[in-house]
Formats: sequence, C-alpha cells, structure tokens
Amino acid sequence: MQQREAYTAGSDLNALLGRGSEFEGKLAFEGKVRIDGTFTGEISTNDTLHIGEGAKVSAEISCGTVVVEGEVNGNIKATSAVELHRPAKVRGDITAPSLMVEKGVIFEGRSKMESLEASNVVTLRAAADED
Repeated sequence: MQQREAYTAGSDLNALLGRGSEFEGKLAFEGKVRIDGTFTGEISTNDTLHIGEGAKVSAEISCGTVVVEGEVNGNIKATSAVELHRPAKVRGDITAPSLMVEKGVIFEGRSKMESLEASNVVTLRAAADED
C-alpha cells in the first residue's frame, strides 16, 4: 500500500484530468497520466495510466500499466500489469501478464493473464528422427 501512496503523491505525472473535468475522445500519451474526472472514448499508451478514486472511465484501454481505484466500463489490455485497488469497480475484460485485485474491489468480466506478445508465439514441434 505504501508504494501506491508514493506514486499517487508523486509529481512525476505528465498530465492530470482532475475531479469535475470531463473529456470525450481518444487519449494517446507518453509518461504517467492520472484521471480523476470523467473520460469517455479510447486510451492508448505504452506507459502508466492511473484512474483515481471517484473517476468514471468508459473506454477501451490499452496501456503498459493500469492502476484503477475508480470506475471503469470497458476492456483493459496491459503489456505490464493491471492493479485494482479498493474501491474500484471494473466492468469489462482484462488481459495482462500480471493482475492484482485488492479485497473489496468489484470486478465483472473475464481476465486473461498473458502478455500481448503471447498471441504472436509460434509453436515448434520436434522433427521425427530420420534413422
């Protein structure tokens, strides 16, 4: 929990959609972004997205790491990790190599723990011995 508090209080954010703010559209960014307001649309990055407590996000999300404390309606794909912290509410499917769900979180959907690169894996079979 201490790590989450340090990140939340950190000043290394590139952008912030504050409480009371509303945005609709496509959000693509580099670095860390925090949403505390309302967002509808599509979010994509290789970096970190933090959805704060009280935030309401209706979007298809594709990020490196996603930390959720607010409400998300939509699918989440992460190349690194997804963390769901109380009092998060997530309605949608999650695909990530690492998924952490804190007690008290509401999650309605399916989870698939694999890296996005796993879909590109080719299975090789050993050739039969030619004696």
